Amino acid sequence: MEKIHNYINGELVEPISGNYLDNIDPALGQVYSQIPDSDHRDVQNAVEAAKQAFPIWSQMPTEKRSAILLKIADLIDIHLDKLAQAESIDNGKPIKLARSVDIPRASSNFRFFATAITHFSSESHMTDHIAINYTRRDPIGLAGCISPWNLPLYLFTWKIAPALASGNCVIAKPSEVTPMTAFLLSELCIAAGLPKGVLNIVHGRGEQAGQAIVEHPEIPLISFTGGTETGKKIAATTAPMFKKLSLELGGKNPNIIFEDCDFDSALSTTLKSSFANQGQICLCGSRIFIQNSIYEKFKQALIEKTANLTVKDPLEEGAQVGAVVSESHMNKVLSYIELAQKEGGNILTGGNQVTLEGRCKNGYFIKPTIIEGLGPQCRTNQEEIFGPVVTLTPFGTEEEVIQYANSTPYGLSATIWTENLKRAHNVAHQIKSGIIWINCWLLRDLRTPFGGMKQSGIGREGGLEVLRFFTEPKNVCVKLS
Repeated sequence: MEKIHNYINGELVEPISGNYLDNIDPALGQVYSQIPDSDHRDVQNAVEAAKQAFPIWSQMPTEKRSAILLKIADLIDIHLDKLAQAESIDNGKPIKLARSVDIPRASSNFRFFATAITHFSSESHMTDHIAINYTRRDPIGLAGCISPWNLPLYLFTWKIAPALASGNCVIAKPSEVTPMTAFLLSELCIAAGLPKGVLNIVHGRGEQAGQAIVEHPEIPLISFTGGTETGKKIAATTAPMFKKLSLELGGKNPNIIFEDCDFDSALSTTLKSSFANQGQICLCGSRIFIQNSIYEKFKQALIEKTANLTVKDPLEEGAQVGAVVSESHMNKVLSYIELAQKEGGNILTGGNQVTLEGRCKNGYFIKPTIIEGLGPQCRTNQEEIFGPVVTLTPFGTEEEVIQYANSTPYGLSATIWTENLKRAHNVAHQIKSGIIWINCWLLRDLRTPFGGMKQSGIGREGGLEVLRFFTEPKNVCVKLS
């Protein structure tokens, strides 16, 4: 059985404890590899390696740093098929999705920030012809980057690429649930000639390895993507230490469909925004609000399309819906479906575990589920389920649906479907979410800031915002003679 290794000081090494965790293929429900169960000692070794590498990496000419990161991007492209298969096996997602979205985006992350850093600039000000004030932006030092299991390589590189491009050295921990592509990335970093200690990847459990990164006194910056409850714990740990902190947390995103929408486009995109990656994307629209006049028509069309989605072995090309990431997560999602029924919800399609024949007979599959008849304040409509489950709610007016949309403690994203430009802007301006899509979903420009409001997080990633996050500004004032 394959054993994954930590990547510390440019080498693939076993955990100091010698302990390993089982890594399960969710489509099979079987252990297929083992990962290091790292602890504070492994993190300390990573910190020492990063400290030694930092003076060289931070002072390296920007163009040289950029060239190394571009080489990593090239290697990701070359090994796309291998990485996509690994992502599909590790996560349970259809291989087509991994091949077309996850792995290409990982390459794009490296490529974007490798070039963005060469255009990064700061400000200067002439002060009444008396002095010149200019701002330096220097790398902070060591960055702790902790990423989630739903888009493993996609979101892992979304953090480490800008941190490295800015001149920081990184101690990173991928999710212990989906570690394989981060391990494969470490091999690509060695092949690309990334200097030793610049990137260190420590595998293990969040409460052990992750906590050791968060509380380490020599890691002054933490970037975390994951659940809101974990984010609260990280914030409580880092606040007294005055660490710089970025949290990208949960979402309960509204998908608002007005009667004047482009019906076919809204329908096909809503299918994707509901069930892509088995609904395990923080940006999925899990609360669907449909204007009264088209409610029944849209509902019936969505039910038909959803019922026809193919739940299948994720390694087969025809798979539209794969396995959810783990048995415990499957049970959590199923418990919310049961809760919805207790709260008075009516299941229109799905609502059950799917048992496949053949090699995936023990896998963690759930039939895409649509529920109606629930009020906006019930738990099903307030808490993040993070699975292939959506609710339908009719509405009458703009004012009513804005109130519904803003009723949760989350504020990550929202989608609005209307052909009325005035309405689109009016509703977008009043919804408390960090990202608003109008007549589209998941259409991303890496130059734009990414992040949420309320309990969906603090700070912004993406574009120049994240390069500012990973650097420290210093004002220099020079008095003129």
